[in-house]
Amino acid sequence: MTLDEDLEAAAGTGGRLPTGEVHPALRRARAWLSRVAEPGTVDFWRFVDAVGPVAAAQQLRGGRAPERIRTLVGARAGQDETLADLRRAEQCGARLIVPEDDEWPALPLHALTVAVSGEPDDPRYQSDRTTAPVPPVALWARGSARLDELVERSVAIVGSRASTAYGEHVAAELGHRLGERGWTVVSGGAFGIDAAAHRGAMAAEAPTLAVLACGVDRPYPAAHGALFARIAETGLLVSEWPPGCAPLRHRFLVRNRLIAALTRGTVVVEAAARSGAQATAKRARRLGREVLVVPGPVTSAMSVGCHELLRDPDIQATLVASVEHVIEAVGGIGVDLAAPPDRPTGPRDGLSDLASRVLDACPVRTGVGPERLAAVAGCDVLEVLRVLPALELADLVQWTGTGWRLAPPPREAVTRGG
Repeated sequence: MTLDEDLEAAAGTGGRLPTGEVHPALRRARAWLSRVAEPGTVDFWRFVDAVGPVAAAQQLRGGRAPERIRTLVGARAGQDETLADLRRAEQCGARLIVPEDDEWPALPLHALTVAVSGEPDDPRYQSDRTTAPVPPVALWARGSARLDELVERSVAIVGSRASTAYGEHVAAELGHRLGERGWTVVSGGAFGIDAAAHRGAMAAEAPTLAVLACGVDRPYPAAHGALFARIAETGLLVSEWPPGCAPLRHRFLVRNRLIAALTRGTVVVEAAARSGAQATAKRARRLGREVLVVPGPVTSAMSVGCHELLRDPDIQATLVASVEHVIEAVGGIGVDLAAPPDRPTGPRDGLSDLASRVLDACPVRTGVGPERLAAVAGCDVLEVLRVLPALELADLVQWTGTGWRLAPPPREAVTRGG
């Protein structure tokens, strides 16, 4: 059956079969729409949202859509690769998830719907397609996991492709410990920080999600073919572009808004002065998500972008140094709190000002009398006599027979082999 015949059969059904399932023609319509127009276009999404996917496809193919929309689609309106796209997806274990599916992550993506409502009607004043907060028309997903369940508790970890050993270690550690705690790590599948975060999560036997800027059947970078296959085993590869689509440069910038929208917060581990990780962090802030930044050495070019995000008052980024910090920022209020760091304690902790002064007045070797201690500490002799017993009980001072001195530190036990 041709696409036009399928669309005609679905018209007037509300996109549902009598069983309540999504009509195959509606899914095919969204598959067609995902190819004919590049994602991120405000007017195109508004048109589909207003008339519905089936009517939108019919009007575009029949030349009845508004001129502005026809211009966005161009020569693609007469093409139809839907059956080939769906067949290619099936061959690689992928599927098309549409907003009408139960699996659709409606709640996290609603942030894009709210944000795009603020875009002006005049295209001249709308955000550039690479930065516009536009919801996806559909999502191609490869893997057995459910998308809505994966992103329910998820955190994005992004950073530089040209990462340092420090950055990769931090990203892998965060990914691993987030996975251990039941959080899904979301990233872009690129070299460097992205790959380290994905591998860290999988090392904890936790699912991870990679949002791609090409078809889910087309590993990019090519060297990550094995990594993507592992991700698909327990997690998901997700893309707005149909199978076979190439990883064009502009698509990476468009893709960043999905990484930000699908997660509760974005952690930037390493970022140069100009980087895609910074762009993702700015998308996250625009969507009301948490922006979390791992600081790095001030001498490292790969941390310049991180430090700039921390200094930018509009971003309102939070400095994080551990997974506890991350979970406290994105978790439940009053529930996922980070424990205070362990601080070493010493015998001098809790001493009063007077006791501290008397202790400081005690010599190391030769014992001296309370009169000498009072003169050095700047207090009365009776006050010295009042605090010395407590200091002795705490093993801080000792009586030499002629006076008081500091107690020597306890010797460590030496174990000797028999």
